[in-house]
Amino acid sequence: MHAYRSHTCAELTKSNVGDTVRLSGWVHRIRDHGGVLFVDLRDHYGMTQLICDPDSPVFEQVDSVRSEWCIRIDGTVKARDDALINPKLPTGEIEVFIRDIEVLGASKELPLMVFGDQEYPEETRLKHRYLDLRREAMQRNMTLRSDVVASMRRRMWDQNFREYQTPIITASSPEGARDFLVPSRQHPGQFYALPQAPQLFKQLIMVSGFDKYFQIAPCFRDEDPRADRSPTDFYQLDLEMSFVEQQDVFDTIQPVVQGIFEEFGEGRTVDTEWPQISYADSALWYGTDKPDLRNPIKMQVVSEHFEGSGFAIFAKLLEQEGTEIRAIPAPGGGSRKFCDRMNAFAQKEGLPGMGYIFWRKRSDEDPTRRKIRAMLVGAGEREAMDIEDAVLADVQNQIIRALKDGKDDRAAFLVDAYFGEHEAAGPLAKNIGPERTEEIRKQLGLGVGDAAFFLGGKPSAFERVAGKARAEIGNELKLTDENRFAFAWIVDFPMYEADEETGKIDFSHNPFSMPQGGLEALQGDPLKVLGYQYDLACNGYELISGAIRNHRLDIMIAAFEKAGYDEAEVHSRFGGLVQAFQYGAPPHGGCAAGIDRIVMLLADEANIREVIMFPMNQRAEDLMMNAPSAPTSDQLMELGLRVIPQE
Repeated sequence: MHAYRSHTCAELTKSNVGDTVRLSGWVHRIRDHGGVLFVDLRDHYGMTQLICDPDSPVFEQVDSVRSEWCIRIDGTVKARDDALINPKLPTGEIEVFIRDIEVLGASKELPLMVFGDQEYPEETRLKHRYLDLRREAMQRNMTLRSDVVASMRRRMWDQNFREYQTPIITASSPEGARDFLVPSRQHPGQFYALPQAPQLFKQLIMVSGFDKYFQIAPCFRDEDPRADRSPTDFYQLDLEMSFVEQQDVFDTIQPVVQGIFEEFGEGRTVDTEWPQISYADSALWYGTDKPDLRNPIKMQVVSEHFEGSGFAIFAKLLEQEGTEIRAIPAPGGGSRKFCDRMNAFAQKEGLPGMGYIFWRKRSDEDPTRRKIRAMLVGAGEREAMDIEDAVLADVQNQIIRALKDGKDDRAAFLVDAYFGEHEAAGPLAKNIGPERTEEIRKQLGLGVGDAAFFLGGKPSAFERVAGKARAEIGNELKLTDENRFAFAWIVDFPMYEADEETGKIDFSHNPFSMPQGGLEALQGDPLKVLGYQYDLACNGYELISGAIRNHRLDIMIAAFEKAGYDEAEVHSRFGGLVQAFQYGAPPHGGCAAGIDRIVMLLADEANIREVIMFPMNQRAEDLMMNAPSAPTSDQLMELGLRVIPQE
């Protein structure tokens, strides 16, 4: 028999009853039932129940073991009584009577329990990650990650891609984040950089004529941590293709990503239609360039309804250049309590608040309104009645004039605004009046029981909060379909952006992208230049980023000049690429998919650290390995470096 096991802890079934077996694993749980010991033995594959009573020759030894001891046992497989069968376990029909035991590794008192779902501080979990990883959820997440990566590789090979490795030690490049620098011992005072992405190398692979490249690539960025971003390193499915346009890249990667989500999505709906939304429309409709399309809410511009209105705050705001008013529809949110709660949400996000209107069923208690409605809608008469209310009398006369002039649409609109079933409520409604609120209601497609929220100013000042408010409204009103993966390509990104304080022009996305319109587009306003750049959003996360590359040296030089890099600097910083482009560079493009985020979504986790084997904490520290750490004086001397103490 093997030194440690004849079977794993997930293999034994009723067909093994009577067999002598050997198992090894960790003591998951021990239960003493009146002198009979039940031990759940766990390995990577599953769980087997062991039993030991005083008749066993090793009863005292078994009684001495504790949780998370690593043991080897020999025993006999027995069938469980029908009443004791556990259908949740593959081994639930049997148990193993222990006849021999060997302690392979005893355990001291645990800093965190492996059994159960107890919550522990993240610092404790990361310091003792080897124990945290023994937990069932973490075993499941890491297995999922491995399976996803294996499936990605198979799917890429099936599309005739080949995997090539690119350097880890390289030169610094402008990818939008800080580099991790590595000092050179052989070249004192000079530094390598860990690659933020294999960008330049994969382009050079295309120049080399390999046509289709992919890699499961480690990338390194010195970034501030977020729930969906590692502060140090991450992995991506990196790919590049020659002689392609934007749609070719989409058609190549969609079957891979869609297939992964269908394979590992555990029954959740996977959208097969991936709309292409411009960056400008995504910002307008969703307040973000990574929209969650499971939420059906789409924001709209409603500025015209507030121009010259009785709501002075918005009316005066719109007199300033570059301002607008946007509405966030809230189907089913038509209560003052909900509106006040969302207003408080906006205030927590740093805004003064959000204006709102909600629509309720109009009361029929007012006899004047009832008579006018009956006259205009029910009887269809054209003669005015004596009305004491001056406003209603004026409206009545407007309706009659419209009907007599054949302007039925205008008459119907006024009837709806003043006498229809919808009644607008809230401070905004009182200030702008029934006609404007009715115009807003019709534009947004809302009705009784619905609401709308309003934000105004320069979009850059409120867009982020508007996007968060849209998500909050969708979640609060249960409009978001949580059992679905919804994808969208975000396209037509601006090539450049201007610093709000200095006005300096810089790249807003990947600097190696081809500008739409080529060299001619670069002759005008840089802020109007769009690039062949694209992201794939899924459920509010960016999963893929890519571009059709700028393979023409003259266009690349001109593009960098717009961002303040002269030709000499381009040659200095990207000499290898510049040289290569002088020897017949093919048109090419590609993208990179974030593996960590994909697995995070599939595992239904809210924090990316739950799907990374050994992540850093939020301060970019490895508590288990004590990194970063101070170098020794010998190391510094060898590198010709000196550390300046922080005050």
